[in-house]
Parts: sequence; C-alpha cells; structure tokens
Amino acid sequence: MKKPSRLSHVRNIGVAAHVDAGKTTLTERILFYTGASYKIGEVHDGAAHMDYLAEEQRHGITITAAITEAPWREHLLQLIDTPGHVDFTIEVERAMRVLDGCIIVLDGVRGVEPQTETVWRQRSHFNLPALFFVNKMDRPGADFSRALAAIKQRLKTEPAPVTVPVAATGDQSAGVVHLIDQTLMRFTGEQGEQISIEPCPATLWEQLAGLRETLLLAAAEVDDALAEYVLAGAEPPTELLRSAIRKGTLSGLLCPCYGGSALRNLGVQPLLDGVVDFLPAPPDRPSMQAELPDGTQQAVQIDAAGSLVALAFKVQLWDGRRHVFARIYRGILKPGDPVEFISSDGRCQHEQIARLFEVDAGRKTKLDQAEAGQIVLLAGLRFASTGDTLCAPGHLLRLERIATHAPVLGLAIEPVDGTDADKLLDVLAKVQQEDPTLHVEEDSETGQRLLRGMGELHLQIVIERLAREFGIQVRTGRPAVAVRETIRRTAMAEALFAPQPTPDPRQPRLMARVAVALEPLARGSGQRVMVKPRVFPEGAELTPAQTHAIDAAITGCLASGSLHGAPLLDLSVQVTEVELFGQGSTPEALTAATARALHQALTLALPALMHPVMRLEVVVSECSVGAVLGDLQSRHAIILDTEANGDQVAIQAEVALEPLLGYTTTLRSLTQGRGQFSMTFDRFDLC
Repeated sequence: MKKPSRLSHVRNIGVAAHVDAGKTTLTERILFYTGASYKIGEVHDGAAHMDYLAEEQRHGITITAAITEAPWREHLLQLIDTPGHVDFTIEVERAMRVLDGCIIVLDGVRGVEPQTETVWRQRSHFNLPALFFVNKMDRPGADFSRALAAIKQRLKTEPAPVTVPVAATGDQSAGVVHLIDQTLMRFTGEQGEQISIEPCPATLWEQLAGLRETLLLAAAEVDDALAEYVLAGAEPPTELLRSAIRKGTLSGLLCPCYGGSALRNLGVQPLLDGVVDFLPAPPDRPSMQAELPDGTQQAVQIDAAGSLVALAFKVQLWDGRRHVFARIYRGILKPGDPVEFISSDGRCQHEQIARLFEVDAGRKTKLDQAEAGQIVLLAGLRFASTGDTLCAPGHLLRLERIATHAPVLGLAIEPVDGTDADKLLDVLAKVQQEDPTLHVEEDSETGQRLLRGMGELHLQIVIERLAREFGIQVRTGRPAVAVRETIRRTAMAEALFAPQPTPDPRQPRLMARVAVALEPLARGSGQRVMVKPRVFPEGAELTPAQTHAIDAAITGCLASGSLHGAPLLDLSVQVTEVELFGQGSTPEALTAATARALHQALTLALPALMHPVMRLEVVVSECSVGAVLGDLQSRHAIILDTEANGDQVAIQAEVALEPLLGYTTTLRSLTQGRGQFSMTFDRFDLC
C-alpha cells in the first residue's frame, strides 16, 4: 500500500460501539470500498476480515481490537476495529489511548445503549474528536432524528447531521441526502460500490429543512463568519460550512452524524469522506504531556524529527511469540534499534527491536522503518508491557499510562491432565501479559487456583484459547464474584510497638507509636490516605524513609481486609500522631506500629463486604416485559427505567452481579430466544 507523503494525510481512527451495533460490518465495507479488501466478509458467516480469531468466528463477536490500513482520497486510514462487549473493555481503552479520532456506531432502532455510554466516556477521557454513524436504518423502527436526540440527551454533545437516509421509492433504490452538498446519493452495483449523485429534489429537501437547520446552527456556534450567513438567512458557501464543521469537530463542540446501513451497503462512502474532511491528522492533535525521570513535565510534539517516543499499548502472542503493538509519537524506529523504558515498578529497562511489522488484522508484513504517526507491531521485546513508553537511549520519559480495570468474576481452574500443572502456570502468565484485566490468584484457604476476569464471556474465551492455542484442557468450578471491603463508621486507634530489647546492648530498642483515624467515604471514592501527623517529641520530623514506611504499611493493610482478604475501598485513612523514640524508631518499627493501629481501627469501624453492582439493559418484546420484570425483581434488581421503542421495550436496571450469573439462559427461556441484554460494571456497594 502506498504511504502518504505527508503526516497530514494520515488518519488514525477507531470504530467503537455497543455490542451488535454493526462495527465490524461497517469496517468490512470500509475495507472493500477503499480497495484494501477485494471482497466483503460477513460477521454472520464467520468470514469477517477483522474477526480473525477462531473464537471471534465461532461466537460472531469481536473479542480483540484488530488493526488494518486503508487508502481513501490519497489519505491513509489506520483503522482499529474494537470489541463492543463490556467484558473486553480494556481493548477499547487501550485503542482509544493511541487513536486521533473515532467513529461511534449506533443502532438506528436502539440509539444510545449502555456500552455506547461507556465507549463515550473512554473517548472523552482522551478528548478524541468523533463522528457518529447511525447504522441499521433499513430496519423497522429505525429513526434517525430520535438517534440524534438520544446523542444530545444521553451523551451531552451536539449532533450535526450530515447525511440522512431516505427509503427506496418505486424503482428508485434507497439513498442518503447530503445536507452539506444538498445532493441525493444512491448506492448501486452488486455491493453498493457505484454511486449516483443528483441534486436533492425540492420536495424532499423541504422535508429535511429542520435537519439542515440543525446542522447550520451547530456549525455557526463555532465559526463567526458562518454565523453571519445563518443569522442573515443566507446560504453559506459549502467550503465555509465544511471548515466550520471541521473546526467544531476538532474542538469537541460538535459531532458530525451520518446515517445508513452497513449491511445494505448504504451511506458508507460519505462517512469515509467525513473521516478525511473532519477528523484530525496526527499534527492536529495537542502535544502529549510526558514526565521526565526527575518529575518535571515535557511536551511531546508529534513529529518525525527528534528522539524516539512510542507507547506500547498492547502485548500479543503471535505464532507463539511475544509481540508488542506500539504507536510512534516522535522520531523514527528501525529494526535493530535499542530502546529504553521505565517499567511499571519504576526500573529502567534496556531492550532492542528485532523486527518491525505493519499489520492487517491477522497478517503482518515486515517494515524497514516506521515514523511518527504510525501504529506498528514490534518483535524482540521481552519485558515491555501495556502502557510502557519506549524511548531512544539517554532520552527517558514517560507518557500517561493506560488505565486497567479490576476483575469482577473468578473461576477455580485446574488442568484435566495433572501433568499439565506447570505448563498451565506458564501459559496463564503469557495470557496475563496480553490482557491486564485477567488475574491469576491462589486461594490461601483452599489452595485452588483462581482465574479472575471481567465476566463470564471473558473467562469462557480464555478457557477456549487455552484448549485451542496451547492444548490445555481445564476443569472449572462455579463462578465466584469478586468482592471488596469497606467500613461503616468512623474509628480511631493507636498502637505502641515496643518488643523486648535484644541482648546486644549496642542495638537500640525498637519503639514507635502511631495513631490513625478512619472515615467512610461515598461509593466510588476509592482510598484516600493522608500522612501529615503531629510528631512527638515537639520539633521532631519524619525522615523520607520513615514516611515511606508508614505509607507502605497503610498500602499493605488496605490491600487485604479482615473479612475476606479483599482490598478496602471508599474510606479515608489519616495518620494523626507519630511518637518517635530516637534511633529506635526505625522504618521497620514505624511499619509495625502503623499496621497494628490500622488493624485495630478497621475492627472498630464495622467492616462490611461490598459486591459488584452492574448497570443492566434488557431489550425484549412487549409480550415478555411482565415475565422479565418479575424475574429481575426476584433477583433484587432496582428498575431504573423502561422505554418503549416500537414493539420492543428497553429495561434499565441496577443489580448485583452474583444473581445475574447464568442470566443468558434464563432470559432466552423467558423470551423464546428473542431477548437481549448487556451489562456494565457500575460500582462496588453493600448488598
């Protein structure tokens, strides 16, 4: 594929949405219409180009973020197709971290769904400009205007309609009206690859006057020159309107919205034009803020000149060997180049790039070099992991790391063949490097090995991979929900650490006294620790080593509560007093005194277990609503809202995760297989 000569002709974009909104179907059309693929692969046939894993083809869903490239209008689109299922949200998180813009796909019937909101929050964290594609507009009940209203109401952003789908009439095929160019576009040929464009008929244009006005008003908010035309009731120049939309998109003040149907090959090409016209090139994005080893900040401009800066955002086993996906922000990278990075534990690591590849879903092609703006695959890195910043030797810095999520569900696992025990441990270590949301633990009470992940599907896919890729069959126990601990009231305690002195008179007697105060916090607050105590005797001060020892003791205690050995959340810990006894108040003595005081305070503060609470959306036909609501109430769900949409009803609820285990089978039985549900983790709470 011919590379663009300038960085301004590159678009790093992702496609994200709620599960089953049609992301991969849309991506397949993008590849076909850009000429990157010679045929369209359908998800329902298990033939989608981007769903290359055997588990993706078997389950008909996207599991891992797949990367590819496609040319359009002399631009290079580097495209990431992300999963829609909440169990694989880490794939979306790390993809968003390295993208410059994204396409959010909506179901034209259901509009904004729970995972859409999750994806939108991830996008918002990185301030990515976005386009919307309202998909499945060929289905009964689809409503473009209702989808725009949902975007404005639930996502709190300004939708700017650009193409509006129109139904087929008589011998005329379906098409879209382009509100900027005032044209009617129809898509014909065997796969919708032929486009006929004509001026929009006056009667149809009148029907769309309201949407055209919405577009003009949204764009006028960000461009004074365009506002003068709009306020005067005059027709603005097309290029001025496009310029205003681009300005608003890059600033995040509006989001261009396109309608169509990927499955019916309707409206995809105008969306590609929107990617080129409105989404940013790498130089259009703000500078990256990096932290130097001494703690100072430095801006990193996206430029091929300068020392190397690249972010490792994903580790993947490819043909049984460890590979690392990286986005290059500055400089040039070649095979054989040495790199340095600061690992998550703070150590400086030195490695060497063995080979460099560009990626097309499940295929890789060797590269001689890569430069700023590119997303590439690296071989030869043994220690680099998700979130590490790869730098040229002598130019160490660290970009913002990638946030991960704590697992909420666990399974006890053991190999069917007892001789595979060591092999299983080795393989699980490799799989954990790929997926930071996957944890392997050992239950101290039962000795069982626990595999923890983000949900039932997540764990099921991992177990299938163990059998297919590594030939390890495992037995599993009943899913166990991860818990957290908290406190229900304030408490204070103090402890004096003063063990018997040693026989050696040259050794000072260890001694330290620490007082702590605990306070419960609102749900979702996490942990708040303050170490600014009053120090005795008056005038004494804590050394950095002593302060670090107190911090370490608090961190250790909060990592394992007294009820279930689970981490503690939603509480404040304040060290109020520290009494020092000369040389005997060593860091070790302060660690022991702090731990004792904190354990005593936790016992007095009424510790309690918290369970994961999920946001649930169930979509069922009207005739099944009563049975589904009754079942949810039996699971102690809190019904938040019900919304009728044609003959479908969407039920919004909050419910603890444990009663939802196996809910797929129950819902299928209650709705004759026609009901669907999705859930996202909301918080840990008392249940």
